Amino acid sequence: MSLTIREKFEKREDGFISSFGVRASCSQGRVRPEESCPVRTVFQQDRDRIVFSNAFRRLKHKTQVFLSPMGDHYRTRLTHTLEVAEITRTISRAMRLNEDLAEAIAMGHDLGHTPFGHSGEAALKEIYPPGFTHSDQSLRVVDILERNGKGLNLTLEVRDGILKHSKGFGDIIPADPGAMSFTVEGRVVRFADVIAYLNHDLDDAIRSGVVTTDQMPEDCVEILGKNHPRRATTMIRDLIYSSRVVDGELNFSFSESVFSAMSNLRRFLIDNVYRSRQVHAEFVKAKKIISEVYVYFLDHPEELKIRLASMEMANAFADDVPVERVVCDYIASMTDRYLLNLYNAIFVPKPLV
Repeated sequence: MSLTIREKFEKREDGFISSFGVRASCSQGRVRPEESCPVRTVFQQDRDRIVFSNAFRRLKHKTQVFLSPMGDHYRTRLTHTLEVAEITRTISRAMRLNEDLAEAIAMGHDLGHTPFGHSGEAALKEIYPPGFTHSDQSLRVVDILERNGKGLNLTLEVRDGILKHSKGFGDIIPADPGAMSFTVEGRVVRFADVIAYLNHDLDDAIRSGVVTTDQMPEDCVEILGKNHPRRATTMIRDLIYSSRVVDGELNFSFSESVFSAMSNLRRFLIDNVYRSRQVHAEFVKAKKIISEVYVYFLDHPEELKIRLASMEMANAFADDVPVERVVCDYIASMTDRYLLNLYNAIFVPKPLV
């Protein structure tokens, strides 16, 4: 019997993926077993399922840093995701890892992000009693909310990478090994995410006039580079060349000088961009909007059901799911413009004609 296209590709993986990478044929599988595709590997299927999902399409209208940016060149959550995916592929290819697995994780890592970026996440964390993180929500999206409650049924490797991609304002390289993905591809996405946002958030901040290049720490310019392409290239190459095999495991690391400069750049962005007066003022408004909409739908469960149907999420919840969980999922799934329009429809008085 002749091999399928998928089987031929899986045999090719044996020749070009290093011993540290995950071969598709060795995947730990899905929660619900499925018949194998004759053309695509399981990780290729996962990537496609994510890209064709409703949640992925909504990323184009979700904030990265600057709220509902009107300028054509500002990043959104979608363009951030694409930049992370490209950096991920570059690193994975250079280190002979499974590009399909790494790309699938990168494409899905921010599906659970709220409208209004980290401000929306902070608002839901405050008002939803069990707490909220976008990484947990991303996993909830692919497991439960997508396909009107059926979920995407992704592989364990992709699900783990999505859950453990985030570091928030914590350490770039966490002290707890359990905070990192069990696959090296998932760890690549974590570092690619940092490299992407350090560079494009700075680029957008300079474009908006929130900061200027003259304000940047000297070592960031001298060590990382004077422009966006140079800085990104420096970080990517440094990670590739500085990572080492220790006790039989691939340990990702940066050189001391580059890591120090990256850490300084990150602190600079936190102090001068993410917590800047201009950005913070808009995010205070965003948190108010999310809080008021949350309370409104707790008091209007019947309207909530109608709204969920329009979002193709009506069948995603069992009867015993608390209404607070449902409202949290609904708000987290919204785009910036959807939430703004909804807020106006609910709370802004309409003049009589």
